[in-house]
Amino acid sequence: MDHNPDAGTSVATTEKPAGPPVAPPARGAATPVPKAAAKPAVVVESVPEPPVNKTRRRIVWWSITGFLTTCFLMFVRFFLPRSITEPSSTFKIGFPSDYALGVDTKYQQQYRIWVDKTSDRLFVVYARCTHLGCTPDWKPSENKFKCPCHGSGYDSEAINFEGPAPRPMDRAHVELDAEGQIVVNIAKLYKWEKGVPAPGEFNDPGAYIPL
Repeated sequence: MDHNPDAGTSVATTEKPAGPPVAPPARGAATPVPKAAAKPAVVVESVPEPPVNKTRRRIVWWSITGFLTTCFLMFVRFFLPRSITEPSSTFKIGFPSDYALGVDTKYQQQYRIWVDKTSDRLFVVYARCTHLGCTPDWKPSENKFKCPCHGSGYDSEAINFEGPAPRPMDRAHVELDAEGQIVVNIAKLYKWEKGVPAPGEFNDPGAYIPL
């Protein structure tokens, strides 16, 4: 009887439990790639704008707005009718009793007139030299009007007596209103032209107010 060396020797083998069969990957199918770990979100904080930049921006916008507004107004003004506002040629200067005898220069700057009062009449002289149109000065110490431009001289009633002035100064229209106030109209002047017998138009109605 042959002796089997393996006889009587028991070999223990452990078998793994059978699981579901794993299907082989399909031919041509893409091999899944593991996803990369998500990066943490980066938070960007906005830096506030310096106040200086805001001020500069406002100044620039204001300048642009002002320029455009000016251009617009000039454009509109171009198409509007142009009118020149002039002071009224008719005005009141009070009552005859408000004035003393002689020359009153109260309204020289405002209306370019002198109020001249004598013993029998009141009249208004238009303060314009008959030479070249300058405004003479009243010289109370010399009792005369003196033109500073070329030296023309006029007496207290504005009658020329020296210098290049060719004739007396003009007189404005005067009348009394219902209240007794003096109304002057410098748009209507009375003249004594050179070569015309005295006293020219100075005795015409409206050239003076009798007292």
